[in-house]
Amino acid sequence: MKNKYNMSQEENIFVAKRLLVDSVYKSANLEGIAVTFAQTVDILNDVNVDSIKPSEIGKVFCLRDAWNYIIDNINQSLDLAFIENVHEFITKTELDYRYVGTIRTDEVVISGTSWRPEIPNPELLHAQLMDLLKINNCTDKALTIMLWIMRSQIFKDGNKRVATIIANKILIENGCGIISVPVELDGKFKSMLVKYYETNNMQELKQWLYDNCIEGVN
Repeated sequence: MKNKYNMSQEENIFVAKRLLVDSVYKSANLEGIAVTFAQTVDILNDVNVDSIKPSEIGKVFCLRDAWNYIIDNINQSLDLAFIENVHEFITKTELDYRYVGTIRTDEVVISGTSWRPEIPNPELLHAQLMDLLKINNCTDKALTIMLWIMRSQIFKDGNKRVATIIANKILIENGCGIISVPVELDGKFKSMLVKYYETNNMQELKQWLYDNCIEGVN
């Protein structure tokens, strides 16, 4: 896999900031938060949107805060603690404080499949992450770690949002673009994601993400 985009880090940060609202909008919809792009703009500009629940408005703000966190800390080493920090930003308004930024210790169910992820072992997660960080190509590394986080279901909730933010940290840090799933492709992505969960073969989904979900400039 080769990089689709080759920017300087400064250029990629500029692109990320320009696409921030769009990225938040897409990530919110991927998680089932039904906001339009115009409503996302209003929410992030502190305009009252009566048709959106306060809890969902809070989730939009949390996504913005998580994006700002990775941009402000773009060169910080990626480890489990960093991933936990991103989870804390993303879920601080929706989960019980016991689960915010905390690796889950009980079972979870996945919609659309009978497959169940194992309860995470922090030491094993750390070892797996360190191995994945050795991948040379930054786009391949970002996509692989993104899908690994999703399938590992490290947290009680918010795993897709965390995974996408972490993938973007890797991409932006290396000038390789921005990843987000277009809203019109949500259904296709989720169908392929379930197949990946059940088979643990990410190649087809990784190529699809590469072809359809990475933006940038050359």
